[in-house]
Amino acid sequence: MTVADTPRHRGRILIVDDETNLVKTFRYCLEDAGYGVSSARNTAEATALVQQGVFDLCFLDLRLGNESGLELLSLLRDLAPWMKIVMITAYSSIESAVEAIQRGAADYLAKPCTPEQLRLAARKQIEASRLEARLAELEARLKDPLRGVDLASASPTMRQVLETARSVADTDATVLIQGESGTGKGAIARAIHGWSPRAERGFVTVHCPSLSAELLESELFGHKKGAFTGAVETTPGKVNQADGGTLFLDEIGDFPRALQPKLLRFAQDREYERVGDPITRQADVRLIAATNQDLNAMVAAGTFREDLLYRLNVIALDLPPLRERPEDIVDLAERFLVRLARDYRRPARGFDDDACAALRAYPWPGNVRELRNVVERAVILGRSERLSRRDLNPIMHDAARAGLPRVGDAVTLEALERAHIAAVLAASPTLDGAAGTLGIDPSTLWRKRKQYGI
Repeated sequence: MTVADTPRHRGRILIVDDETNLVKTFRYCLEDAGYGVSSARNTAEATALVQQGVFDLCFLDLRLGNESGLELLSLLRDLAPWMKIVMITAYSSIESAVEAIQRGAADYLAKPCTPEQLRLAARKQIEASRLEARLAELEARLKDPLRGVDLASASPTMRQVLETARSVADTDATVLIQGESGTGKGAIARAIHGWSPRAERGFVTVHCPSLSAELLESELFGHKKGAFTGAVETTPGKVNQADGGTLFLDEIGDFPRALQPKLLRFAQDREYERVGDPITRQADVRLIAATNQDLNAMVAAGTFREDLLYRLNVIALDLPPLRERPEDIVDLAERFLVRLARDYRRPARGFDDDACAALRAYPWPGNVRELRNVVERAVILGRSERLSRRDLNPIMHDAARAGLPRVGDAVTLEALERAHIAAVLAASPTLDGAAGTLGIDPSTLWRKRKQYGI
């Protein structure tokens, strides 16, 4: 049994044949064409390889010594239904070809075959497999967008949010999505756009905390050449880019106070001016905003305009944190696993009972984003078909056993700080983003991580 070790290739192919010379010939031919190739001599070796890795295509001999290639065909179809199988035999006949196709073979190749015939068969089947995957994904989105990994839910609270989102999608009403970091606010915003009549036009995101007031105004509304130092050319801005579609204002709670009057005007009248350009423009844009902050508290503190909140809060969607939808945790994790195992070509096919218990016990301070990160790590590092508790992030399952400290618990400030930093890191896509959320410099965050062993 041999395994391909090519890190980057056009596709992974498994050859199952008991003739050593033929396997060598096939391997050289296919590797020269850029494929990663593994080989097996019998049923036991073939099933072991398929359980350990992901293959796009299998060339399977009809006769494997005393074993039947047709029987192995059925077994491989059960183990890896996505894998294309091409039967190869020197005993070519219409009867065996028909039976192989009936059992799920994609094609039939008689030996001896030329290198070009072999490469053509490989290219044809792998291209067909990838095309089928793309079509299936597109059809799923068109038929039922709620099948998306981040959206489908068994939680009554979450399902109510999704029903409300779907019911307002075909309007132009402004939507305010509220929820903790990592709960899927961006996914909901994109889904609303996808369900709307604007779906064929742009979905444009402005990440509000990432820029200063001056740069954010230019990013949002555009600027005229020469409007400020460094403005070497005129730029249209995100509002112009989103014309006819949807503008998503992510983390609107961080929108600069000085710029809020201009956003209010745009939200009311869809009118704006580019920086340095007096011409008033209009844009046909649907607004969706999201925040993990309490905007009412910000209004009371004077850091967010009350009239802007009223304008944005036409339809409010409050996303529950993952800890309040426990019925979704394992289901979400398994769907992440399927997608990530396919993308990374890893052997993981599911979680064992102990891992599922750990997933349910953990409070998920970083919500769905943290769950995906944990599953991604486990899929990449795991080496077995069923992932166990030890494959999960150590911080995660330690916290699942002990419970994370909460504000007001009888714990030290140090323990509370460590838990908070770990949670923010889990929920943030970058270290700089985590440092911004925590209100500290990246260098300070680095020292804190080292201090707490995070």
